[in-house]
Amino acid sequence: MNEASLTRHYSPSRTVKVGTVVIGGDAPVTVQTMWKTPLAGTNPQEIITGIQRLQKAGCALLRFAVPSLEEARLLIELQKRSPLPLVADVHFDHRIALACITGGIPKIRINPGNIGGADKAGEVIRAAKEFGVALRIGVNAGSLPRLLRNDKNTVKAMLMAAEEERNILERYGFYDAVFSFKSSDVETTIRVNRLFRERYDYPLHLGVTEAGPLIPGIVRNTAALYTLLTEGIGETLRVSLSSDPLDEVATGREILKTSGRPVGGVTVISCPTCGRSSFPVRDFYERVKQELDSIEKEVTVAIMGCPVNGPGEARHADLGITGAGKQAVIFKKGKVLRRELIENAFEAFVKELRNL
Repeated sequence: MNEASLTRHYSPSRTVKVGTVVIGGDAPVTVQTMWKTPLAGTNPQEIITGIQRLQKAGCALLRFAVPSLEEARLLIELQKRSPLPLVADVHFDHRIALACITGGIPKIRINPGNIGGADKAGEVIRAAKEFGVALRIGVNAGSLPRLLRNDKNTVKAMLMAAEEERNILERYGFYDAVFSFKSSDVETTIRVNRLFRERYDYPLHLGVTEAGPLIPGIVRNTAALYTLLTEGIGETLRVSLSSDPLDEVATGREILKTSGRPVGGVTVISCPTCGRSSFPVRDFYERVKQELDSIEKEVTVAIMGCPVNGPGEARHADLGITGAGKQAVIFKKGKVLRRELIENAFEAFVKELRNL
């Protein structure tokens, strides 16, 4: 089929359950991230504290690299205490996947083609089916099977790799799978996800791999994910950044909001500041950020540098703050609520936030 003829809006995918989280169907698009340090040698309580922070920020699933049986055991123990469903990322050794499946990990990221041969892949798939564990099949442009690596048509090669993995799964009657197609190239990521969704109804995990450090990574992920999401493609996403997992989650949620997906929580608008600014926009945002993150209601908050931008240009905000000389002006829907000395602004603003 000519790609130009593809319909740009698609029916909902099938659903896949991961612990308490539903991916696909009419469920909201979920944001996930990956733990950035090895499991072995890390204090489990520090990891649990980190998981709690990620959950509070809006993370729904958290993936861990699991390169050994020792780390599989550590992940199983963590899952017993974790408020989020955990995902094991497993390559090459089917025993690790089996240990995670039988130990209660609700989702495994594998490629049946690199898990040690057809018989071992079959063991993993049968176990996943028996224990109700979801599988994510990850196809990355930079790590295609040997026979496809030199194909100049990367999109075609990625689809062929995925179809081979899909055939293995369906041979065992397994359908609780999520597929991902990731490239460091934005256009490749968009095209391959479009083509797969045209052919199959498996849920898609969106992302741009090796996207880079914070700013270029955000730009590349936004370009690809926004395009796909606005076409109805994508049931879960991970924004890959050479940065803190909290940055990945925050970026993912902002992409969802911008694409019109309901995610709840606060939308912050703020001016870039200029020579007129009399209010410390950036410093104030950093100070109030934790309070904003704790709000689950869908509201818009404005932090503006001067009266030109707020309350005038930010009159649609549910709550806002700006500067006017030595005073801070707190406003709601364009109407001034109160004026405070700038040094008293934080406490006054937080009080109004909690009344929203």
